Amino acid sequence: MSALTARVFRLPDLGEGLTEAGLVQWLVAVGDTITTDQPIAEVETAKSVVELPSPFAGVVIALHGSPGDTIDVGAPVLEVADAAASDAHEAYRTEERAGSGNVLIGYGTSERGATGRRRRPAARPGAPTVTPDLSSAAPDTPVTTPEIGDPRISRTIPPTASENRTIIRNSDAEAAARRPVAVRSPLVRRLARDLGLDVRLIAPTGADGAITRADVLRAAVDHAVDGVTAAASAPVEGGPAASALESDARIDGLAVRSRTRMSPLRKAANATLSRSRAEIPEATVWVDVDATALWNARAEMAPEGGRAPSITALIARFVLIALEDHPLLASRLSPDASEVIEFEGVNLGIAADTPRGLMVPVIPHADALSAADLDAALRELAGTARGGTMPPERLRGSTFTLNNYGGFGVDGSAAIINHPDVAILGLGRILERPWVVEGEIVARRIAQLSLVFDHRVCDGGYAASFLRRVVELIEHPLRAFGRV
Repeated sequence: MSALTARVFRLPDLGEGLTEAGLVQWLVAVGDTITTDQPIAEVETAKSVVELPSPFAGVVIALHGSPGDTIDVGAPVLEVADAAASDAHEAYRTEERAGSGNVLIGYGTSERGATGRRRRPAARPGAPTVTPDLSSAAPDTPVTTPEIGDPRISRTIPPTASENRTIIRNSDAEAAARRPVAVRSPLVRRLARDLGLDVRLIAPTGADGAITRADVLRAAVDHAVDGVTAAASAPVEGGPAASALESDARIDGLAVRSRTRMSPLRKAANATLSRSRAEIPEATVWVDVDATALWNARAEMAPEGGRAPSITALIARFVLIALEDHPLLASRLSPDASEVIEFEGVNLGIAADTPRGLMVPVIPHADALSAADLDAALRELAGTARGGTMPPERLRGSTFTLNNYGGFGVDGSAAIINHPDVAILGLGRILERPWVVEGEIVARRIAQLSLVFDHRVCDGGYAASFLRRVVELIEHPLRAFGRV
């Protein structure tokens, strides 16, 4: 085996600002012979589940990680040994530099300039991360990292073989409070503030020591999953943070049943939801609607040998008709919230519950589609989203969101607006209920509609007008004849 050349495949830059991926399953095993571009694993990003192809051909001699583990960009994925693989590897590297290689199915590569930003090397799995004291170092003086056995270092959480833990000097909390913080983006600083994190205590990984959005999200996840905040990395003796860390098996007197790391999708969703709640002054209007006429008319819409459009598709079409007269609800605010940006057309987001969590795939230019076209698009989106194969570009760009939570057996919901949208319409279950029609109590199919909107964009009267228009079309579907 001495003649074999072992090569380490590290997780490539996935693009889209993604910094990690969750390992779903291995498609190869140690001892297997693989070829270049052969899928070796399925990984879950914040966008979708994709196959990871190997840039090397040869014999697999090591796999790094188990299903469920999170792999950082730049961290080892697997090792391949093959005495004759150097030519294939060089061809791969040449192709990658040219921007035509298939680094990750669903992402591809992009041409990089010679002055592109360099990433810091990722930590070795199982090895602790060391945060040096930068406050006392001169600007041009290299910082010396203490050895792991240095008695000045204290662990915040007992280490395990499968997790990286942050190591910090006892004096770093006070030093961090005095040192300047490199936060290039105001949005990153705002995100940290909204999540209750002190940016001075977040370990930076960006260029020139800058704190990135990924650093803030990582610190927030550590807070949520491990029960400690970034500010508690160096707990004060006798303080509340110290008592919370007295035992890894018990927290506040309760035994810990389990700890589950959040998936990349959940982390991304949490960031979007947190930003929406923090930035948008939302308001809600709701109304009960008699959907009996629509329910009965739908049964007559099925072509011979075909199926009728779904209720969701028909209501989506009515929503798009109503948005023609209420375009503000399908607009966006400029980054500084000083302008309202209106669009020609609507990109309709559809909230979808999947085994991986909530997704909002987008139907572009949905206003130009008929109810039948919308029905076909909705069925395709649902299948792709639940299968975990939704490409990232189909999960962004919405200007209005429709959420049919009636399938969960509930009537209403205080939905959260899908930032940067300014409104979301929710549809509850359609049930037979007693309803007064021309002075008589009869059984009718009733549903509740709830509209959550950004109060900066419009007032309640405008939102109510939109909702009444949708109700009118649901209760009198023939009024939309020729436009459905």
